[in-house]
Amino acid sequence: MTDAHRTVEAVWRDEAARLIAGLTGLVRDLGLAEELAQDALVAALEQWPETGVPRNPGAWLMTVAKRRAIDLIRRQQNYERKLAEIGHALDDSEHLPEVDEIEDDLLRLVFTACHPVLSTEARVALTLKVLGGLTTEEIARAFLVPEPTVAQRIVRAKRTLADKGVPFEVPQGAELAGRLSSVLEVIYLIFNEGYSATAGDDWMRPGLCEDALRLGRVLAGLMPKESEVHGLVALMEIQQSRSAARSGPSGEPVLLLEQDRTRWDRLLIARGLESLERAEGLGGGHGPYALQAAIAACHARALTPESTDWPRIAALYEELAHLSPSPVIELNRAVALSMAYGPAVGLELIDQLVDDPSLKAYHLLPSVRGDLLFKLGRLAEARAEFERAGTLTRNEREKALLAARAEACDPA
Repeated sequence: MTDAHRTVEAVWRDEAARLIAGLTGLVRDLGLAEELAQDALVAALEQWPETGVPRNPGAWLMTVAKRRAIDLIRRQQNYERKLAEIGHALDDSEHLPEVDEIEDDLLRLVFTACHPVLSTEARVALTLKVLGGLTTEEIARAFLVPEPTVAQRIVRAKRTLADKGVPFEVPQGAELAGRLSSVLEVIYLIFNEGYSATAGDDWMRPGLCEDALRLGRVLAGLMPKESEVHGLVALMEIQQSRSAARSGPSGEPVLLLEQDRTRWDRLLIARGLESLERAEGLGGGHGPYALQAAIAACHARALTPESTDWPRIAALYEELAHLSPSPVIELNRAVALSMAYGPAVGLELIDQLVDDPSLKAYHLLPSVRGDLLFKLGRLAEARAEFERAGTLTRNEREKALLAARAEACDPA
């Protein structure tokens, strides 16, 4: 790959979302907008190696894409009617949208790509494609699914948006909170898949974490008054600060209490704490993402595992459980209680969760239960739990870790 081609790819990753957003704002069709943007990318790949990268590559791509839009519409019989619908901005190919116009369109695109009318998988794939600038191949590789599957999800998503007549707009009033929740969910799902890969040979996929962080920061810039947006950014930044310490020399997982905290990224922690302060300053310190960020902040502020404020973490999980009741939150609260008040206290809560149907295939339930049983000296039971957890996880690194923990339960 030439330097020019690498530059084109880098520019595309940075500019794709704004380019597609601006074009969708003009042609009012997400599928068409993406095709036009791809045409502009092909033109850049053909021309930039010869002519050099233009001073304003984003503007160059937009101009080319708009000219392609005009050419396409002129070939259609409804040219005059279409131009009347779109307005003079498209007809004037030299006119480029103002920065504020593009930012508005970008926010509209965020809400369109994450629309609840789409399945969760479709929202994630479409968001990574049109907002993250990832190729279909990259998305498939990241989620360990066949490339045709991802391509099909994206095509169906765009068709569904068109068939359902989903408007290219930011929802208003009471609808905004629910729709924003869907946007934040998609971004955090992307982050979590990078932070703890569901399956495969890798413990983490850092690229997905970076994509989610970038999307979160863009959204925070577009919606500076929304506290939960800042809460999510804070949560991701603080969690991402541990990434260098989360794996050993051979890529094996290193659990939180065993991590070398000098390897935590203090700059990311500082940024995360600032984002958390911003969320709290906007009166959103008790939202679900802000509460999780506050829990992460307790870990970030502790220079050693022993200095962690576990009673505070347990209390935050209790507040989170009241706000968003979930067996997974209760499982996390059990861990915090065990650290604050002893493994027997945590085990008592976990034993109330073992028959929960939603946790039946969740490998972290037997993993955590095994850990508490191990601390209580009930080694045979602990081994059985670690072995069961190993059968439930699809991540090979995690399987190896759980096998080692099961072996450690054998009497010396």
